[in-house]
Formats: sequence, structure tokens, C-alpha cells
Amino acid sequence: MDSRDQRQIRKSAGDGLAAAFEMVVTPALFGLLGWYIDSLVGLFPLFTLLLAAIVLAYESYKLYVSYCRSLDEALAQRRARYRHDRP
Repeated sequence: MDSRDQRQIRKSAGDGLAAAFEMVVTPALFGLLGWYIDSLVGLFPLFTLLLAAIVLAYESYKLYVSYCRSLDEALAQRRARYRHDRP
């Protein structure tokens, strides 16, 4: 395995870790914000669940779009390589 492959593996692992961190921490932070708003207003589970669910849906959508974009880029690279290798 050459250094370019190792660099790609490390980059992919870092991207996956960052995505997992965003999927967990961001909704938790907004859930805490919702909990604070609920404690001020007196509607305990409403804003906690609402803010956490909205942010989780957004993070899931963002991850989906990023994944689709990376698949499209990989497909375009494979097609370009295939066209280049054809006689």
C-alpha cells in the first residue's frame, strides 16, 4: 500500500468520524437548548424533542447529499478512466 492510498484511507476515516460526531453532538446541543427553552416556558418535552428532531433530520439530509455527491464523483472518475482506456 503506497502513501497515496494510506492518505486516502486516513482522509476517509476522518470524514466518517466528523460525520458521526455531527450526527450525535449537534442534535444533543440543540436538544439541550430546547430543554432550556422548555424550562423557561414550562412545556418540558416539546422544544427538546422538536429541536433535536429538526437538527437530526437536517444532519441526515446533509449526510445523504454528501454521500450522493461522492458517489457521483466516483462514477464520473470511473467513466472518464473507462473512456480513456478504450482503444
